Amino acid sequence: MSMRTLTPPDTEVIVTGRPTSRRTRQLRKAGEAYVFLSPTLILLFVLMIVPIVMVVGYSFQDNVILNKSPDLVGVDNYVAILTDPGFWKATGNTLFFTLTSVAAHLVLGLSFAMLLNSRLIGAVPRAIFRGLYVVPWLFTVAVIAVLWRMLLAPNGIVNFLLNTNIEWLSSPQLALGTVTFINIWAGYPFFMVSLLAGLQGIPSDLYEAATVDGASPAQRFWNVTIPQLRPIIVSLVLLDLIWTSQQFALIWLTTGGGPIDVTEMLSTFTYKLAFAKYDFSMASTSAVLVLAMSMIIAVLYVRQQKARD
Repeated sequence: MSMRTLTPPDTEVIVTGRPTSRRTRQLRKAGEAYVFLSPTLILLFVLMIVPIVMVVGYSFQDNVILNKSPDLVGVDNYVAILTDPGFWKATGNTLFFTLTSVAAHLVLGLSFAMLLNSRLIGAVPRAIFRGLYVVPWLFTVAVIAVLWRMLLAPNGIVNFLLNTNIEWLSSPQLALGTVTFINIWAGYPFFMVSLLAGLQGIPSDLYEAATVDGASPAQRFWNVTIPQLRPIIVSLVLLDLIWTSQQFALIWLTTGGGPIDVTEMLSTFTYKLAFAKYDFSMASTSAVLVLAMSMIIAVLYVRQQKARD
């Protein structure tokens, strides 16, 4: 015998089925998205936002970390760092290192990308060249530093092939150019792969139309290839400016900023202020200035991406 639960006759069940508004649905979807993003956002806040705020605060104080009650000194630290010859020496080295590396990355990356996209070489040689050209990108910075220190040692293979005995990483005249060359070798594959993908996305109809119009190879390059690759080139250059200007591991593992500050970069200069001189206030000030420079480039990159979209 089945049992049935009956609603008492004096009980009235009212069901309202009003449809939710579009605004409510949008807020609900946004809320769900932020729930899924919350673990990452919390880590980002703890590991990035909080340290940045702390470093900015340290830059306005004197003798932080080592002093339990540091004094507020305002902009004195910024005046001191901006009048420090060592800071400007590191800034000049960083500018040379960054601009030379980015320019070489672009030229080499575009040249190799066009070579690999050309029909002048067969499929098998093209595959071999692709593997060889991408090799530097497969190594970590530590491996690259150790590898080139061995190659450029006084008794290394480079001096053996050149029949010389040059101290490539210890010479005040050659050290900066040498670490710049190493960084160029390590970074051009990123440009090459990205530009190769861009070249393969250019419609062949554009080249055919330019050929019919009588355009020479150089004219097709400047009037078809470069305009089509311009958004990619601008993005790559801005990203590489940010990455290269903050290069630390390669410099530290090859020269340590020496000899006699010839390869001192803003990254190594800031590191030494904090962990060699234990002047955390000045190190924080230097770090804030580097952050400000990077933010300017980052804003340009974001604007470029929005304009591209």
